[in-house]
Amino acid sequence: MAALNAAAIKELRDKTGAGVMECKRALDEAGGSVVKAAELLRERGIAHVEKVAGRQVSHGLIEAYIHAGGRIGTLVEINCETDFVGRTDEFKALAHDIAMQVAATNPRYLCPEDVPADAPDEERVCLLQQPFIKEPGKTVQDVVNDAIAKLRENIRIRRYTRYELGA
Repeated sequence: MAALNAAAIKELRDKTGAGVMECKRALDEAGGSVVKAAELLRERGIAHVEKVAGRQVSHGLIEAYIHAGGRIGTLVEINCETDFVGRTDEFKALAHDIAMQVAATNPRYLCPEDVPADAPDEERVCLLQQPFIKEPGKTVQDVVNDAIAKLRENIRIRRYTRYELGA
């Protein structure tokens, strides 16, 4: 039973990025079901996202991405609460993925609040509301929320720019 429990904890950790004790508690509450435990951890992560939403973000990084062939490039500024989190591989991967998203989709606005009231419908799509290119079942905001839950800090995409030859 202990080996099965350890295997389930490892599977849940790999799937969610949560800590060992969080995974163990979630598995206990879910009666050993990894699927139910993952949902519990996701709900807790959402609660954590709401809890840290007001925290100031003054650290982070600027990620540059040049698409194959050098015809499209992006710069993305993503902020977090501490320089420690800003240096983690998970945060760097998030920044890289967002930079790729901007290169691939060329969003006009960051969030719905940035869209002018008189903007045409085809220009109303915002970066945070777009389907994520690596996982179309999630939005970019969902991916950021997952990172917040995993890294336990507020994270915000501050700004971005996209360059394209000939455009």
